[in-house]
Amino acid sequence: MSARHDDDPGALIVIDMINTYEHKDAEQLLPSVREVVPVITDLLAAARASGAPVIYVNDNFGQWRSHHGELVEAAMAGPHGDLVGPVRPDDDSLFVVKARHSIFYETPLTYLLWQLGVRKVTLCGQVTEQCVLYSALDAHIRHLDVTVAADAVAHIHPHLAEAALEMMRINLGARIANGKDIGFGGGVAGSWRVS
Repeated sequence: MSARHDDDPGALIVIDMINTYEHKDAEQLLPSVREVVPVITDLLAAARASGAPVIYVNDNFGQWRSHHGELVEAAMAGPHGDLVGPVRPDDDSLFVVKARHSIFYETPLTYLLWQLGVRKVTLCGQVTEQCVLYSALDAHIRHLDVTVAADAVAHIHPHLAEAALEMMRINLGARIANGKDIGFGGGVAGSWRVS
């Protein structure tokens, strides 16, 4: 990874928020998602206003022929499109499709962050005790500075989510903060684009 320090605005990474909620744990997950959507919306606005890159990393629902536009359309057309609309990607957002829990596993995300000169990542999305935890671990072993927006990550099991946040803080050295306390700085809008 290329070293940038003070001028690194960091990147906001939105995990699995483009979702049809047609999986077995959806009913347990949905109340938590409803709580975090407003916080994610604020984080998105802050990152975009500062010029920090916004990267969506999302499951593809097993549709290997789909692209991110189709994923967004499917999620918006589903019964919980109201949860997707406020947090959907804009035209400047970057999008990476993943197949497993970690946002890094078999994806180009490490290379993309290197291209952008990003060494700091803020994670939000779902699920705290699954994809967010494994992604934070993989970010840590890549020597990235990790922040997890505690009130912007949704969970299925509250007790496991609390344990996951504590593990990320203690074992990975992740900063655990509320969305309102997370800032993005140092960038000029559009300056992070991959050339």
